Order: sequence, then C-alpha cells, then structure tokens
Amino acid sequence: MKARIEYTDTFCGEANYCWVRRFDVESKTELGIVRKAKKELGLTGVRCYRSDFGDMVEYRPNGLNTVMFIDYLTGE
Repeated sequence: MKARIEYTDTFCGEANYCWVRRFDVESKTELGIVRKAKKELGLTGVRCYRSDFGDMVEYRPNGLNTVMFIDYLTGE
C-alpha cells in the first residue's frame, strides 16, 4: 500500500496551510502507514482523533493545533 501524507496547522479547527509537510509512505497495512507517518512527524505516542472519509483519513493529534491527512494511492 502507498499513501500520501499531508501535515499542516489549523485555524479555528480548519486546515490553515500556513506551513505544510508532504511525503509518501509505503507499508503492507494501513496501521503500518499510520505508524510510519506518525514517526516521521514526531507524533509517536500522541493520541489522535480519527475521521474516515472513504478515500482519505484525517488524524487530529490531541492538544495540538495540527491535522494530518492520509490519502491512499491506487494505481501508482
């Protein structure tokens, strides 16, 4: 599985894109992708609220004004 990760700040609960980090991750499972992405961003051990939108998953780390989007890539 491949996924594109996007991590940015929020303003009033919405993605703000004042700054953004984008990168791709590859793993055999969805959990592996989440773990690799959180490790890359320094969020290992930080609990997150998860929202699934079908083709994209949103993670909001507790206590931080940031949001991480995971977009699963197909056909690449």
